Amino acid sequence: MQIDEIREQLRAEGLDGWLFYDHHHRDPIAYRVLGLPADLHASRRWYYLIPAEGEPRKLVHRIEARALDSLPGDKLVYSSWQEQQERLGELLKGTKKVAMQYSPDCMNPYVSLVDGGTVDRVRSLGVEVATSASLVSYFEARWSETQRESHYEAGRRIDVIRRESFEEVARRIRSDGETEEHVIAEFVQQRFRENGLHAEDGPIVAVNAHAGDPHYAPTAESSWPIKPGDLVLIDMWGKLADVPGSVYYDVTWTGHCSETPPDEVVNVFSIVMAARDAALEKARTAIESGTPLAGYEIDDACRNVIVEAGFGDDFVHRTGHSIGEEVHGNGANADNLEVRDERPVIPRTCFSIEPGIYLPEFGCRSEIDCYVSETTAEATGEVQTELVRIV
Repeated sequence: MQIDEIREQLRAEGLDGWLFYDHHHRDPIAYRVLGLPADLHASRRWYYLIPAEGEPRKLVHRIEARALDSLPGDKLVYSSWQEQQERLGELLKGTKKVAMQYSPDCMNPYVSLVDGGTVDRVRSLGVEVATSASLVSYFEARWSETQRESHYEAGRRIDVIRRESFEEVARRIRSDGETEEHVIAEFVQQRFRENGLHAEDGPIVAVNAHAGDPHYAPTAESSWPIKPGDLVLIDMWGKLADVPGSVYYDVTWTGHCSETPPDEVVNVFSIVMAARDAALEKARTAIESGTPLAGYEIDDACRNVIVEAGFGDDFVHRTGHSIGEEVHGNGANADNLEVRDERPVIPRTCFSIEPGIYLPEFGCRSEIDCYVSETTAEATGEVQTELVRIV
């Protein structure tokens, strides 16, 4: 935990402090930012205030009085609920506006982790509660150089496996006349294990109408056959298994089991690629020109292409998500659909760009990862420029 850097950001945002609160590990962000052990015994409520000026202060229950001893600052203790409320007032004395893991109207559910009653209690003490969303992005989503290198290395390995996966579909069709979604998914999982990659779940291997379901996940029971003339979408994500703090690489490609895909499929996929490229260009030009950029603006640039092509109602999810140690990270998302993400896109962060058009008969998606440095924004892996011919 870098208290001086947190103080600097608090002052930049006009905040008097950042108030962390937890009960039964409801807020994993607090543990990561503060560097608390993930297995900390927290059966009673604790609070930790990092003020913009002065030393941190903590409030803990008497039977867990040592819970925050690894953190600097003076300690207050309580037992009864009345004493807790009194001590919380002492903890917040001198503050007028604090950040908490709170989001107005729950616009950002990834950050909205503090319960409404606790927010009410802090406000009752005359303290304004602001969202910590941009602070979380700054202290959670920025990558170290080691993490950046781990992403690019994971990408190199996954791009190879992605090519092998489409080749495996073609090989099995040539050999047996068809294959199965779940068989190719198992092939991907095996290649991940062989290449030192880890993923919590996945991949997605979806044929035809299944590709029209953005979160379809193949199982032995739900799996459909893949045959000549079929559209196949493959979405895979993973990170290096043997590197502490490694971050994810996430990619989706779409192919067709023919030499000459139908015009409708080619047209839809061309629109998806154009939308993807518009989002990347929006990020690149903003960063290179020093223009402030918010997550929702990337979504707008992408979505406008699909809307203008007449498929706006068929692009049913945000353009992209933050990427970190978890595949869905805590930085700015490219989103003005599910939420309006007004957080700034900041250097040393990464997000996916993955527009899709989902129709009853088939769906197309093209996904890249975009890394933002101090000077530019770039795709971190191979970029699909045409449908994969699976023959």
